[in-house]
Amino acid sequence: MRLKSRSHNYSNFPMGFYFVFLVVVIVFPFRLEASTLHRNLREINGSISNRRIDDETVFPIHDSEAQVIPQASTKANEKNETRRKLKCHCDVCKETNNICETTGYCFTSKTIKDGQEILQYRCLDEDPIFPSFVFTWCMPADPILGYKAHPVTKIGGHGCCKNEDLCNKKLEPEIWDYRIPDKPKIYDKEAENPNPVTNYALIVLIVVASIACICVIFVLVTSFQGRLKNSGSRQILPEDSMCDPNVPILPGKSIRDLIEMTTSGSGSAGLPLLQQRSIARQIQLIDVIGKGRFGEVWRGKWRGEMVAVKIFSSREESSWFREAEIYQTKMLRHENILGFIAADNKDNGTWTQLWLVTDYHEHGSLYDYLTIRIVDVKTMMGMALSIATGLAHMHMEILGTHGKMTVDDYMGKPGIAHRDLKSKNILVKSNLTCAIGDLGLAVRHNVKNDSVDIPSTDRVGTKRYMAPEVLDDTIDITQLDAFKRADVYAFGLILWELARRCDIGGKYDDYQLPFFDVVQPDPTIEEMRKVVCVDRQRPIIPNRWDSSDTLRGVSKVMKECWYSNPSSRLTALRIKKTLDNIRNDTINIINA
Repeated sequence: MRLKSRSHNYSNFPMGFYFVFLVVVIVFPFRLEASTLHRNLREINGSISNRRIDDETVFPIHDSEAQVIPQASTKANEKNETRRKLKCHCDVCKETNNICETTGYCFTSKTIKDGQEILQYRCLDEDPIFPSFVFTWCMPADPILGYKAHPVTKIGGHGCCKNEDLCNKKLEPEIWDYRIPDKPKIYDKEAENPNPVTNYALIVLIVVASIACICVIFVLVTSFQGRLKNSGSRQILPEDSMCDPNVPILPGKSIRDLIEMTTSGSGSAGLPLLQQRSIARQIQLIDVIGKGRFGEVWRGKWRGEMVAVKIFSSREESSWFREAEIYQTKMLRHENILGFIAADNKDNGTWTQLWLVTDYHEHGSLYDYLTIRIVDVKTMMGMALSIATGLAHMHMEILGTHGKMTVDDYMGKPGIAHRDLKSKNILVKSNLTCAIGDLGLAVRHNVKNDSVDIPSTDRVGTKRYMAPEVLDDTIDITQLDAFKRADVYAFGLILWELARRCDIGGKYDDYQLPFFDVVQPDPTIEEMRKVVCVDRQRPIIPNRWDSSDTLRGVSKVMKECWYSNPSSRLTALRIKKTLDNIRNDTINIINA
């Protein structure tokens, strides 16, 4: 079963196709250039070999021919007359004071005869000597390198120039030293760069730059495709029938149906692993709805149903594994605990994503809800009771057996403590009841050895909601009950947040976090220890609450959650029963 992405049409092709295409488009022209250069070199070698260069001179220029320099056709002569004539040094032009004129080039040749170097200076017309299909091996005049010319044969060399009058007097042709010469250039001050780079060097430079560009483009395309795969527009290919959203995994019509069919009577807390992966790979991500230190939370869609996808960064793998493990604890599933759907690790080719799929609640967290909304008495009691019910279910240890009752055959639900209970980790459902989420820091009771299963992570709970015994480090981490009592303390603070936003007779308070008036927005453990442990401060209860039987009863419960002595605090089950009684009394008063 393979999963592929079709974010856009061009993403159907493999990355190798793009890489080969870029190599062909960019490098092929330079291979043509190299082939052309190689062909021209063969033509030059053939041209030079056809002109017999004997041991006497490079070109057959004799004294008797000094005044008879080869001329072009009549039309060429007429054209040259309109151009400025170049004066050159001529060693055989005695009648014109050793000066000749031409519309072509000044020429200098060097030959060796009997160990002696012989220099000859002449004028050469451009058209017959330098046709367009043959280049002449002449080095340009260079102020640093001097007036040097490329060699032609073992016994002779020549150079030519046209940058100034009598420029050939400065030329110093070199004798061939068995090196392969570069492609020559004819120096023209008006048309050429005074410091040109040879063609071979230029080709090497261009090829190296092209390879670098290909590498950069390859990295950019790979990165861009990685973003597309996470842009929320994932689609499944037809051949991936196991991942097609239209092909049912089981005959159920919704996620809830699947969970009920696979968990009914089994005590399981989630779908089988294969079904989890199938669901996770059919989800289409839509948009980001939250961010945290672990990663991001996305809103996704599966078969028309909205789901929440918590995407952990790869460095948070231990947190992802721990939270998925806790959610799948036997018999943990409860209407007031965030519904777990699936967990999957997804490799998109560039990096690995760790997905945790849960129920989606459009109202967001309790913190988000209370920040922008107020609640009436009935809604407040429904929210408070649902949180207490979910917490009581987590804390409760449910006994169960498989055959003979032994520790090894234990099949019940272990007691679980949350350790990071706060309004931001509680979700508001569509019916305005609540569900507890974010179980990444939760601890479990290990029945086999009567110990506490504590996650191996550097994360700690939220400092503002830490109980006194956690702040002063006196908590007994070997006892699960100690962690449960710390949860109860945090629940009392959440109850205070709820009560402040309760509208009684048109009066309510602005939303604030606990201890907003005594600590900074992100307090340190030292600050919270001083406020909670040393000064023994607790959130202030407004006087207006005394005018309401409901708020007065709720304030009594929260005070009993705040005791400095952990053993004096109410249990989650006791809180649930007390709040249920207060809610019933409130409903009776409303209906009276």
